[in-house]
Amino acid sequence: MKTLFSLMLTLLFAGTLFAQEENKNPQEYKTLFGNQQMSNGAYGGLSINYTQIDKKDAMLVGARGAWIINHSLALGFGGYGFANDLKYEKVYGDDQTENYFLAGGYGGLLIEPIIAAKSPVHVSVPILIGAGGISYINTYWSDYDNRYDYAYTEDADAFFVIEPGIELELNLVKFMRVAFGGYYRYTSDVNLYNTKKDVLNGFSTGITFKFGKF
Repeated sequence: MKTLFSLMLTLLFAGTLFAQEENKNPQEYKTLFGNQQMSNGAYGGLSINYTQIDKKDAMLVGARGAWIINHSLALGFGGYGFANDLKYEKVYGDDQTENYFLAGGYGGLLIEPIIAAKSPVHVSVPILIGAGGISYINTYWSDYDNRYDYAYTEDADAFFVIEPGIELELNLVKFMRVAFGGYYRYTSDVNLYNTKKDVLNGFSTGITFKFGKF
């Protein structure tokens, strides 16, 4: 009997405390996993990456912007522009040459989980999903009669792209991070003159400077 009486008192005391807590925040939405406030932030970033396109050195210059949810997930948009080295194509005697290069860009949705974001050195896993375009650009130079050179787009195509990556991030100051990353770019087939269909598939490495509220 004494045990039952003690249990009833305990339940009554707990119910009173719960009712008092409810009165403090009568409109608060309750959940099973707590009611901690969510932190929000955002950042903008500039990227410089190295890759190979058509077995030639190429640079990717890009930008991204994202909303950061609770320090652990960034959602936003990103994109890159690229061009590879000139590739020898034809020579017409000693005074005329013709070369070409590939140039274009791509962009889309950015999904970026961030692991241990408050640690000064941590990891993020950006995934870019989107679309882009590529051009086969011909450059012509001649020294015959009057020297001249020009460039024109000989062919172009569009493609879909998914580019997952992994980045090692350093918190330099509260508003700035620098990330060293490796990525793999996978695209749908491209149909260009004198170019392989998977010419854009490949690895890239680079550095990204991020500024914002993390």
